[in-house]
Amino acid sequence: MTDDTRSEAGPGANADPRDRRGSRHKDTLVGHAARDPVRFSGMVNPPVYRGSTVLFEDTATYEGRDPDDYKVMRYGVHGTPTTFAFEAAVAELEGGHAAVAVPSGLAAITAALSAYAKKGTHLLVTDSAYGPARNFCDKRLAAWGVDIEYYDPAIGSGIGALIRPQTCAVYCEAPGSMTFEMQDIPAIAAAAHAKGVPVLADNTWGTPYFFRAFDHGVDVSIHAGTKYIAGHSDTLIGAIVTNEAQWLTVRRSVADFGMCVSPDDCWLALRGLRTIGVRMRHQMESALAVARFLEAHPRVSRVLFPALESDPGHALWKRDFDGAASLFGVVLKPATDASVVAMIDSLQLFGIGSSWGGYESLAIRAKMITRTATPWHPEGPMVRIHVGLEHPRDLIDDLEQGLARLSML
Repeated sequence: MTDDTRSEAGPGANADPRDRRGSRHKDTLVGHAARDPVRFSGMVNPPVYRGSTVLFEDTATYEGRDPDDYKVMRYGVHGTPTTFAFEAAVAELEGGHAAVAVPSGLAAITAALSAYAKKGTHLLVTDSAYGPARNFCDKRLAAWGVDIEYYDPAIGSGIGALIRPQTCAVYCEAPGSMTFEMQDIPAIAAAAHAKGVPVLADNTWGTPYFFRAFDHGVDVSIHAGTKYIAGHSDTLIGAIVTNEAQWLTVRRSVADFGMCVSPDDCWLALRGLRTIGVRMRHQMESALAVARFLEAHPRVSRVLFPALESDPGHALWKRDFDGAASLFGVVLKPATDASVVAMIDSLQLFGIGSSWGGYESLAIRAKMITRTATPWHPEGPMVRIHVGLEHPRDLIDDLEQGLARLSML
């Protein structure tokens, strides 16, 4: 499926596949962003620049460098031309002002939140946030004197009623981790901005390719580039993209923590980014086929996937997103724990492991779900599925034999 020929489950016909800042299609943009063959002796790809020390012509130049200019060579920890190329490409694809690379997705979350959450401030966090993000809020930020308040992911414009004079930021994740609820990001952003509060969003699932966060009111967009951006399960990297107003606030936070990324990892992530469109469109189509099979299976209670017409968040997804990641949840009908383990262990094409967004399919039990603002009581065991680049028919056959092992209660 192309962006111009969408299935009924895909985003609305009015979705514009072209870069809203110009006439070029995003597939063209992702192939050309941050390339400079003239500078690099005609090479299509920027080379890997490894280095710590940067030499200056004289003392005046060295001592006169701008401490807030993070896009010139000054010291290896702040990046090399390889780093800058990756950051520029991600920011351009998503429509942000600038990006900074960090060592992992969790590093992107912690550095971004730390830029705003100070002693005595109030932070609003979606109740469906990624578990390690919640852990950082509860065990680190709270200990630093930050008041953490979790809110209903479906709150929409109602977030305005929770904002206090001390509120430093609103943190979103759409869809939510493990439970996959959609959020009305534009409504949340409008209410937050009306009170002068910035909006941060984990956009790892949507990616800069399928969800241009800044077009929907987000001020700071957070990515685990390890996943779909790098795309090959061989690189750990994160990225924070911001609008112009929030750039130095976030960039200084990253610098204060001394975070830096190997130029080799930036090069690998940039190489992965070049093919994000073809990979994600293929994986979305396969994920829809697998999800529809599971939705109709007698041993499955429901599938948590906003791209499905039956999903409660489908209308929001269709309105705001250009496509769907290939990660979703499956709520089984009540079954014994032993048989769920047997089902997963029997799968031949689904690996058992953390992360997702690579070329391989994965399946794990979704057990560690913490909620405090909203109830979450699934009617049966949950499994999280990531669909890779394998043929969907083979994946369905594998799941079919696995589901046969379930012992229903």
